[in-house]
Amino acid sequence: MTMLHVAGTTRTRTPRPVAQAATLGKVMATPQVPLLLVLSKRFVTPLYRATFLASAASYGVLRWMNVRPCDLETLALKLGVQGKEDKRRLRAWLEIGVRLGEFDKHEGCYRLKSRSAKLLARMKHDALAAALEEIMHTHVPVLLNGPKMLRTGERFSMADQDGSVIARSTRVVEPLVEAAIDRTLEREYPVRLLEIGCGSGVYVRYAASVNPRLTALAIDLQDEVARQAAKNIAEWGLTDRVEVRAGDLRTLDLEPQFDLVTMHNNIYYFAPDERVAILERARRLLAPGGKLLLTTSCKGGHIGLDMLNLWFEYADFGGPLPAESDLVDQMTEAGFLDAHAQRIVPGEQFRAFVGTNPHAPLS
Repeated sequence: MTMLHVAGTTRTRTPRPVAQAATLGKVMATPQVPLLLVLSKRFVTPLYRATFLASAASYGVLRWMNVRPCDLETLALKLGVQGKEDKRRLRAWLEIGVRLGEFDKHEGCYRLKSRSAKLLARMKHDALAAALEEIMHTHVPVLLNGPKMLRTGERFSMADQDGSVIARSTRVVEPLVEAAIDRTLEREYPVRLLEIGCGSGVYVRYAASVNPRLTALAIDLQDEVARQAAKNIAEWGLTDRVEVRAGDLRTLDLEPQFDLVTMHNNIYYFAPDERVAILERARRLLAPGGKLLLTTSCKGGHIGLDMLNLWFEYADFGGPLPAESDLVDQMTEAGFLDAHAQRIVPGEQFRAFVGTNPHAPLS
C-alpha cells in the first residue's frame, strides 16, 4: 500500500481497534500526508482523467460510445484487440475509465458519463479533443524529458509530432483564420491560390466557398497529412478545383503564377534565421501584385503557446513563435510592400500578416 493510497483512503475508514487507530493517527501526523492529499485531489486524479480522455479520443472510443453504448466485445473488435488476455487488459483499461468517472457501465455495456467525455466525443468538438491529444503526446514529454534531453543531446524531430493530430488541433483557431481570409481574399474575380502547409485542407475549402471561381494548389510537408487532405478534398467535391501535393516550399519548382499565397499556423516550423528566405521564396511564387496572407499566434499569449515554444526549443527544426514587429520586418526584408499585421480578436495574440508582391521586379 502506497502512502498516496493511505492518504486517499484514511479519511473514509470506519473506527478500528485502538492500536490501528493509533497507527493511522501517526500516519496522518506525518508532514507528507496533507501534501499527498492535496496532490491527489488537485493534480494526480485530474492528470489521470486528462490522460484517459486523450487516449479514448485518440483511438476512437469516445466517438463510438457517443453513437451507442458498447460492450467489451464490440470495443475489442473496433480496436483490433484479439485474444482472451488482451481483452482482459482492455477491460481493465475501461474499468479505470469507470473509476475515474468518465464512463459508466450498465448491463455489460460501457457508456459516456462525464460532461467532458460527452463534449469531446462530438465531432464539432474534435479540435478540442485533438488539442488534448497534442498536449499529452507533445507538451507533456518535453516537460518530463527536458533535463534528460539536455544531458544526452537528444532533440525532437518531425517524426515526434503526429501530423494528423496537429492538423486537427489547429482547427481551434479556425474562426480566426476564416476571418483573416474574409478580409483578404478577392471575391469578384478568379483567384489562383497556393496554400503552404495545408493541414486537413479546411482553409482551402473555406476559401473555395468564399470565391467560387478560386482554384488552388495545397501542399504539406508531411506525406500522411497531404494524403488525408487529398482524401478530404475529394469528399468535399473539390478535386476539380484543388490539387493536393506533399511538398516543401524550399524546393517547390513552380512558376510565379499565384494571386494569393497562404501560410496558416506554421511559420514557427521554420527557424528564425530561415524566415526571411522562406518569405522571399513565397513572394517569388506570386504573380505581380499578388498577396501573402500569413496567420499565426505571436509571443505573449497563454501558457499553451509557451509550451509550444518550449517544444520547439528542444526540436531539431523550427523555432519560437514570432514577435509581431519582427515578422513584419522580415516580410519587408523579403521584398513585400505594405507588410502589416492585423489583430483578429482584441486581447488575443493571434495575428494576420499581409504583404503585397511588387508589380515590378525588385532591383
